[in-house]
Amino acid sequence: MIKLSAIQLNSKADVAFNLAVIAAQLEKLVHSPVSTEADNNDTIEHIVVLPECCLFFGANDKAQLSLANQTYTNNDLQCALSALAKQFNVTLIGGTVPILTAEGNKYTNSSCAFNTNGELIGRYDKIHLFDVNVEDSEKNYCESRFTQAGINPCLVNTPFAKIGLTVCFDVRFPMLFQKLTTMGADIITVPSAFTRVTGKAHWQTLLQARAIENQVYIIASGQEGVHENGRETWGHSMIISPWGEVLDCLEEGEGIITSEFNPQEIKRIRTSMPLKHTAET
Repeated sequence: MIKLSAIQLNSKADVAFNLAVIAAQLEKLVHSPVSTEADNNDTIEHIVVLPECCLFFGANDKAQLSLANQTYTNNDLQCALSALAKQFNVTLIGGTVPILTAEGNKYTNSSCAFNTNGELIGRYDKIHLFDVNVEDSEKNYCESRFTQAGINPCLVNTPFAKIGLTVCFDVRFPMLFQKLTTMGADIITVPSAFTRVTGKAHWQTLLQARAIENQVYIIASGQEGVHENGRETWGHSMIISPWGEVLDCLEEGEGIITSEFNPQEIKRIRTSMPLKHTAET
């Protein structure tokens, strides 16, 4: 049995604090009643997605660059997520962390995937950067000032599913999702820190559209609430079926949602309604 989970956070500008919160949520997951639903002979595999900026949020982008500089030499942030995946025996899509570029003047907003042994099995650098005007307390967002955009889609192979990696604002660009589906994705993850304004307007609609048009499971994990710098994020973490149904949702607060992954459902939907994707990104 394969369980899909999303952890919703209100992350602080404090790596150690956030790691402790994530560990507590993973502890609940692996010892929850849902983990005893399977037959005694049936092993449960967990795929868990964390939000964007899961280990450091609530400060400005320059602070993210500073963190990337501090942790660059020893890969501290990736190592911390790796340790969690191994400790709790989960496939962990580590939201995003800032990774310093070779030039040292910017960082990539990177979603790192780890297997149950804590091995890095994939890294996706966010392609579509959030340079927009929003009618909220921030007014203007310019990720490209300190963030370097990625250029390549990333598909992660696991023993039980192929997982396409995306991040937040990517959800508005269907060609990326279509490319991942063409590459073989069964599941696409969307770690996010959607603003409250844009989230209320478009979050669920966009996620359901990406699930329906690609006939994949979507695991969307969000930041939620008011953060230390006054930024407000939407939350509403969701797991969506290949038919576009919301299987589980956490609207507010920190916590975890879980649903079962059924590869036969993907096969059934794609057989009954075949869609051919030829998209290039």
